[in-house]
Amino acid sequence: MPFPDKEKLLLIDIETATCAASYHALDETWQHLWSERSARGSASIDADPSETYVQRAGVMAEFARVICVSIGYFTETEQARFHIRSYKQASEKKLLMLFVQELSELFNSGIRFFAGHNIREFDIPFLCRRLLANQLPIPACMNFQQTKPWDVPVIDTFQLWRFGDYKNYTSLQLLAAVLQVPSSKDDMNGSEVGKVYWQGDARERIDAINRITRYCEKDVLATANVLLRLMQQPTIEESGMEVIYVE
Repeated sequence: MPFPDKEKLLLIDIETATCAASYHALDETWQHLWSERSARGSASIDADPSETYVQRAGVMAEFARVICVSIGYFTETEQARFHIRSYKQASEKKLLMLFVQELSELFNSGIRFFAGHNIREFDIPFLCRRLLANQLPIPACMNFQQTKPWDVPVIDTFQLWRFGDYKNYTSLQLLAAVLQVPSSKDDMNGSEVGKVYWQGDARERIDAINRITRYCEKDVLATANVLLRLMQQPTIEESGMEVIYVE
């Protein structure tokens, strides 16, 4: 399908971390559940569940939580702008409630599509699962369960770059490099988020969340520029568009 107007897009990226600092911090029931889940996905039957928990649990919605959601959207008023907003709360439930509230407002005001990198297979399903885990309803604009694949309102740069080649996996960092746009990976990468989040005490975790949020916002900006390249339009920097960080 042709690309929609960029003003109809909501760029989205999330960062996640395990619900507990380590496998040994889980209670007995959850240790058993993880050991069972880990054994099904491990190449070796002797894999240590405490090691696989650190390596893999942070991207599984049953064992992880959302620690940050960043969104971005374009406006064309007197001056072309790209707005970025982030949601970060100690309480995952409160974070999700704030995000969903604004999500509904944005879709009521003209936004029609989600956009992002690998959001169709990761970010959106993860958010939906965590909403249900927190006993919150999934907003209609995000509930694609009964939607035909070609009608799903998602523009995914990961899927676009595949061009139908389902063997291909391209990270945002690599795609940004190929398309010559600034990368977001100058401070950390996705595999380091959980480690950064759980290091130190509760006070240090506040600083960690702020650092992770900045990283998440850079991902949104990088994805926006990748998408503009794929649409064969000038990037945000090239067009002189103003980037607004909304508190």
